[in-house]
Amino acid sequence: MKTITFPYAHTNYSLEVPDETAVLVSRVDELASGNNGECGGSSVELHEEDCSDPAERKGCHDGTAIVRSAMEHPIGSPRLRELAVGKPDCVMIISDHTRPVPSRDILPEMIRELREGNPEIQITLLVATGFHRAMRPEELEAKLGSALYTEFRDRIVIHNAHDPASNVKVGQLPSGPDCILDKVAVNASLLIAEGFIEPHFFAGFSGGRKSILPGIADAVTVMGNHCSKFIDHPRCRTGILEGNPMHEDMIAAARMARLAFIVNVVIDEKHRTVAAFAGDFEEAHLKGCAFIESYVQAHPVPADIVITTNGGYPLDQNAYQSPKGMTAAEATVKEGGVIIMLASCSDGTGGEDFYHLIADEPDIETAYQKFLDTPQNETKPDQWCSQIFARIARKYTVIFVADPEQREMIEGLKVRYAASLDEAYRMARALKGEDASLTCIPNGISVVVS
Repeated sequence: MKTITFPYAHTNYSLEVPDETAVLVSRVDELASGNNGECGGSSVELHEEDCSDPAERKGCHDGTAIVRSAMEHPIGSPRLRELAVGKPDCVMIISDHTRPVPSRDILPEMIRELREGNPEIQITLLVATGFHRAMRPEELEAKLGSALYTEFRDRIVIHNAHDPASNVKVGQLPSGPDCILDKVAVNASLLIAEGFIEPHFFAGFSGGRKSILPGIADAVTVMGNHCSKFIDHPRCRTGILEGNPMHEDMIAAARMARLAFIVNVVIDEKHRTVAAFAGDFEEAHLKGCAFIESYVQAHPVPADIVITTNGGYPLDQNAYQSPKGMTAAEATVKEGGVIIMLASCSDGTGGEDFYHLIADEPDIETAYQKFLDTPQNETKPDQWCSQIFARIARKYTVIFVADPEQREMIEGLKVRYAASLDEAYRMARALKGEDASLTCIPNGISVVVS
């Protein structure tokens, strides 16, 4: 027997499993345990003096130094300090509380460069909430650190996708819907963004253009882009950019927004910066995606039971985010199999619309068919995550491990509830038999199972 550890909220679950159990992990995660290596796969110990490549300072855990080095060698763009020259103001898009972006590594370096190029530049922080709830003051302070929060407290704007008055049309997406973005960003003399790159369950990879769409887009634009037709599209899947119509819409939106510069990082399982990519939002992002792709590919090992997670906090704090980890299991579970999903859901549903689109229907199949029948211009809020959740739950038995107070909510989503991983594993064995095969995915967000 061997022990597998699964992140859950701010802690872990451990489970003893048969020695032959397959475990699907990314090599990015392995960096945190000291198994540092170059892209070619040879295991070497990396030290600070070895970290000359701005994009691949994987063993150097000084996140600020990694970001600084990347910004000194931007991809497809002048340095940020050059872009700042002559600009009266700059809007810097920052991630919200649902993303483990190490902003304390990134933002001070971006601010430093801006002021090097233009000491008088006025900087505003725009929180890319997308469709998520607004950040609370204590969450902003925890993200930024006390010093930055105190300095920028009066220059932080939280995007509101549901307030038409705060957004403005700038064009039309390739797929048809209006492209409506936050006025603060559209009116900026210089628009830049932080972010991080990881596999994404329908956009291919996070980061880059996603700071604009859905990050600071109006609800009309987000819902048009996140329509049922695209969610059902075979190219709208984890790790796929080419031919992905959602990605193409997002690129177009970022161009219309005039996104001038990004700093995107790659993080390990401890949320430490292990690589950084700075510069043009398309070129730098593509290079970052190519880098991480070599680390996150995992071949399916079909099994009767698959255990997955959302990588712990912050992405497992609500049910809305849970389809991300579930899609990794979907790619390797056998027909009629069991998926065990671990997510604390300490913050509840993550969206009442997400919840009620499933909970208010008599069964999961009815909900799923309604999603498929919904025209692009009638997409409902949060339908995309509900559709993916339903797609998986209709085909497989899903046992969901969440905090006890979330049991009613989890069962409302038409899946089974378990109070612990041990309980869920017993339930799965009872369904599939003691000889059932098992595959474990300790961090379902960190891998591309294909």
